[in-house]
Amino acid sequence: MSDQIVRHPMTSKRVVYEIPGMEAVPTRREVEYQRDHDGGLGMDLYYPTNARAVGPLPAVVFVHGFSDVGFRSRMGCRFKEMASSVSWAQLMAMSGIIAITYANRNPEHDLHGLWQYVQQNAASLGIDGGRVGVFASSGHVPLALSLLVRGAGRTPKCAVLCYGYTLDLDGAGDVADAAEKWGFVNPCAGRRCEDLARDVPILIVRAGADEMPHLNDALDRFVGWSLRCNMPLTVLNRPASPHAFDLLQANDTSRETVKDILAFARAALAAG
Repeated sequence: MSDQIVRHPMTSKRVVYEIPGMEAVPTRREVEYQRDHDGGLGMDLYYPTNARAVGPLPAVVFVHGFSDVGFRSRMGCRFKEMASSVSWAQLMAMSGIIAITYANRNPEHDLHGLWQYVQQNAASLGIDGGRVGVFASSGHVPLALSLLVRGAGRTPKCAVLCYGYTLDLDGAGDVADAAEKWGFVNPCAGRRCEDLARDVPILIVRAGADEMPHLNDALDRFVGWSLRCNMPLTVLNRPASPHAFDLLQANDTSRETVKDILAFARAALAAG
C-alpha cells in the first residue's frame, strides 16, 4: 500500500487571472522565521523582478488561519504549497509587492512570530517594515483581523479580506459556529469593530452568491458596524460570484476583481 499523500483537487486551483511571466518571479523558499521544540518553521518570499534595484519594498503576508498539521492531512499539502497561495503570491510580486506565505503549527502564535521576524529582519529581507499588509480569505480572515486589534502590536498597513468570516456582532454566533465546524482559529471571539484600529485601510470583497452558511450575514454586520465606526473601508460587492470565485469562476468579473485587489494593495502600500 502506498504512503503517498493524495492532494485534494482544490489544492491545484490557481487564480483565474494571470500576468505573463508571473511563474518566473524570484523566490526564496523555506526561510526559517521561528524554531521551537518541534523544529523550524519556514516562509516563502516572492520578489518583484526588480527588487534589488529599487531598494526596500512593501510586502503582503498571506494569512493562514488553519494549522498545517490538520490542513495537510485533509488537503494533502501545506497551505503555502496550494496553487492558490502560490499564484496569488506571484501576482503580488508582479505588482511590485513582496509576497510572503508560510508554514505553521499554531496559527495565532506563529502568525505573530512571523510578523515579529519580518519586522526585525526587514532590511535583510528587502522589505520596508512600515509598509506590510495582510491578505486573507474565507476562514483565514478572523486570524488576520487579530492583527488589527488595537494594542496587539504593530498593525498592518492595510488588509485585503476576501469572502471571509469576520466578527460575531449583535449577539450572533455565525463565525464561532463556522470555526467549530471547519477548524479555523477565531482569536477575535468577543471583539467588536470598536476594538479594531481606525487607521488601517481595509478592502472587503463580498461574494453575493456565497454558499458558505451565514458567512454573508456576519460579513454584512461587520461592514455596517465598520461604517458606523467610520473606518477606512472599501467594499467590492460581486452579486453573482460564489465563494472562492477567484479560483473557481473564470470570467471577466473574477479577473477584474483580482485586478482591483492588486490595485488596492499597490495604492495602500505606496510610499508616502
